[in-house]
Amino acid sequence: MQTNFLSQQFNAGFLAENSTACPANATICDGTSCVLPEDTFNQTLSVVLSTVLTIMLALVMFSMGCNVELKNFLGHIKRPWGIFVGFLCQFGIMPLTAFLLSLAFNILPIQAVVVMIMGCCPGGTASNVIAYWVDGDMDLSISMTTCSTLFAMGMMPLCLFIYTKMWTDSDAIVLPYDSIGLSLVALVIPVSFGIFVNYKWPTKAKIILKVGSIVGAVLIVLIAVVGGILYRGSWIISPKLWIIGTIFPAAGYTLGFFLARIAGLSWDRCRTVSLETGMQNTQLCSTIVQLSFSPEQLELMFTFPLIYSIFQLLFALLILGGYRLYRRHRVKTKTDVEKTEQKEDSKSDAKINGGFVSDEMK
Repeated sequence: MQTNFLSQQFNAGFLAENSTACPANATICDGTSCVLPEDTFNQTLSVVLSTVLTIMLALVMFSMGCNVELKNFLGHIKRPWGIFVGFLCQFGIMPLTAFLLSLAFNILPIQAVVVMIMGCCPGGTASNVIAYWVDGDMDLSISMTTCSTLFAMGMMPLCLFIYTKMWTDSDAIVLPYDSIGLSLVALVIPVSFGIFVNYKWPTKAKIILKVGSIVGAVLIVLIAVVGGILYRGSWIISPKLWIIGTIFPAAGYTLGFFLARIAGLSWDRCRTVSLETGMQNTQLCSTIVQLSFSPEQLELMFTFPLIYSIFQLLFALLILGGYRLYRRHRVKTKTDVEKTEQKEDSKSDAKINGGFVSDEMK
């Protein structure tokens, strides 16, 4: 599909940004990142793994729904302050951050557009799994993911229209509304079943949740590995995109957390909003990119969604590790304080009882 990029900027930047030779079997090679030819193995692997991952994702979201209380979930919908804060982060902070990073690093117009697409995507389902492991508000997490996917049908074209005018016509970007709709259905249906199971059989729901949380953690790593296999055609792209792919998710996590805290949300909800902000639906971004640009343009930026996916997962794991260490230290400290207070109380009681102190109190 043809787009209206300025050819002079494209060609000049194309030669300036890339100088590494491509593999001999690349279909496109002009001293830059390359696109390898499609092969039967790659197509078969893509179909098989996509089917397996879709089934696994549905099971994981079903298990996450088993941790959602219907009353609390409806409470977030009726009093949507947390959802509103998440909305501001998702479609306010992220697109603006993408725009500023593109300007700051002075990347090519085609590369700036893909960074903007990533910034305008809704939250990814992986955030629900990580939110569970950091003791986040699961009711808020599920409702935010659902609402951001629903709002994306209107907010993505609006944000792209506002921010990409200086680089291309907004009509040049194809938004796959069918993919967004499928993502919404794949999220809502399994979660709804999970909420129903939790309502009817809460004891069984806890067992399903524990199994699903472990499967979800494995699924997140598996998706990253699969992405590396399917996108093995090009890892040699502009260093600037690697830097942006590192900074962008970290900025999303940080700014989302602070905005939630400024809005007066509790600590568990701040962690939830932070994860929902930084973790984007990278699969949707990849779909939009492949539908919107020609092979000549794809070679400059088609692996950026994978780069973002890797670093958003890496930072999420760092957040998880940091929280687990903090909680362990806090519980240990709290236990020590309680034991000290109990010991002092026992000694005080001993003074009242004639000064007798047992060996356990000493």
